[in-house]
Amino acid sequence: MKKIFSTVMTLVLALAVVSCGGASKDGGRKAQELSGAGATFPLPFYNVVFEHFAEVNGDVVAYGGIGSGGGVRNLRDKIVDFAGSDAFLTDKEMAEMDAVIHVPTCMGAVVLAYNLDGVNSLNLSGELIADIFAGEVKMWNDERIAALNPGVTLPAEAIIPVFRSDGSGTTFVFTDYLTKVSPMWKEKFGAGKSVNFPVGQAAKGNPGVAGVIKQTKNAIGYVGSEYAFAQKIPYATLQNQRGEFVTPTAASISAAASGTIPADTRCSITNADAAGAYPISTFTWMIIYKEQHYADRSKAQAIATLDLLKYILSDEAQHITSEVHYAPLPAKAKELSLANLKAVTYDGVEILN
Repeated sequence: MKKIFSTVMTLVLALAVVSCGGASKDGGRKAQELSGAGATFPLPFYNVVFEHFAEVNGDVVAYGGIGSGGGVRNLRDKIVDFAGSDAFLTDKEMAEMDAVIHVPTCMGAVVLAYNLDGVNSLNLSGELIADIFAGEVKMWNDERIAALNPGVTLPAEAIIPVFRSDGSGTTFVFTDYLTKVSPMWKEKFGAGKSVNFPVGQAAKGNPGVAGVIKQTKNAIGYVGSEYAFAQKIPYATLQNQRGEFVTPTAASISAAASGTIPADTRCSITNADAAGAYPISTFTWMIIYKEQHYADRSKAQAIATLDLLKYILSDEAQHITSEVHYAPLPAKAKELSLANLKAVTYDGVEILN
């Protein structure tokens, strides 16, 4: 796997490019400084992509991994060029702000990472996961867990669920899945970026949850797959809608997106009814305003924003996804996104001709 550069190093490198002449690599305009905030789920992918984009275009991209909820708030307050979110905006949220466009950037998986001495593999079903996070299954050696894991010695220890403390698209994806597989969860807790988990320990961001799990015996929590890989934390194999036990791979994540994608790309692909599909798969999006002239932004900033999104949709950037444990977008998602970007305007005039 390619080295995942930190956001700070990305900024330093990109700023160096800007300071050397101030022009983009193609010479068509001056290099710009863009800012975004939001989901931590795609951050490892974004770190690499933003660095490559700086090398290609000379534009600085500063991104704060503050959670999807925080990113959307920043966009609503018009203090960023784009928001990163693992949860598409609801109709109600969209009605409360100026018109926006969702651009999927990659696909990924939410995994159930765990810390159990001597347990190197673990099978779980969706209904069982819901009962664990609802506090109804309390012990690791519960007969329901044992039934799915014949031959595995499970400890007679209390389960410690770990969940997100911040408004999180990862939480939305996880709880969206639970509402589909557990009527109890749907009735009592529902889906959202913030949910009142009745038991367990909270941590901020995907890095925070992964860190707590790694340091806490008998813990289990939901995190973006890359964070489990990076921390070398084992994660469960999950039973999908067809009864198959599946681990997250580029192929199993892509299988989850084999259905119809709406024109605005806002769709959930959790618990997909497809052979080989990993059940907690998701798109992650960058969200921008359709009208780009706001908060004194220049037309050059607007053009740079679209250049960034077009680059992320390119074959070059999508090839990076599998190198950092995500999955590339299906062709239809790229096609729809490029068409949607043609509707973006500056002072009412379309930017892409």
